[in-house]
Amino acid sequence: MKLISVRFLKAQCFVLLAALALLVTGCASAPEKIDNICDIFTEKRSWYKAARSSSKRWGGPVTVPMAIMYQESKFQHDARPPMRYFLWIIPYGRASSAYGYAQVKTGTWGDYQKDAGSMFSDRDDFDDAVDFVFWYMDKSQKRNGVSKWDAYNQYLNYHEGHGGYARGSYKNKAWLKGVARKVERRSKTYSAQYSQCKKRLEGGWLRRLFS
Repeated sequence: MKLISVRFLKAQCFVLLAALALLVTGCASAPEKIDNICDIFTEKRSWYKAARSSSKRWGGPVTVPMAIMYQESKFQHDARPPMRYFLWIIPYGRASSAYGYAQVKTGTWGDYQKDAGSMFSDRDDFDDAVDFVFWYMDKSQKRNGVSKWDAYNQYLNYHEGHGGYARGSYKNKAWLKGVARKVERRSKTYSAQYSQCKKRLEGGWLRRLFS
């Protein structure tokens, strides 16, 4: 009888651990449809709440940070720069320490933790990552006078750093300005989409059910 009980408890623990693993994986996985912000926030309700919360905290639209993160990671929680290889065989490290949804370098993340986050903030946690992008955009506005609605120049700040942007380090980088235009276009697309689903997303479950 005791043997059966022990086996039963072990089986229950296994099922529970498997369920928790699936839950964590599901929370961390990228949305199925990332080209439409309404689809993203419908699938990831917690993401919408996090983005709205950070928008209220820092000011600015939810669409610009989402466009930036699309460009940086395609919403992959563990994204990082590719490994570099010597003679195409021997790995010798990555181009930078950038990691997570927002591709934040270790030092910059530390600045965010000290200034606005906490020691428990993680780059692979969407809530923390989206708050970081809003925080960085707020710094870009204060230091370089860039509007939080200006996705093009916000991305240039994000890529080059506030000092680099102020020095005009992006001016001779045609490829980077091209990427910034892509972010700008995606932000505008997201904005148009968001205007069609904002009321539904902000409504209760009953409104979402019949929308």
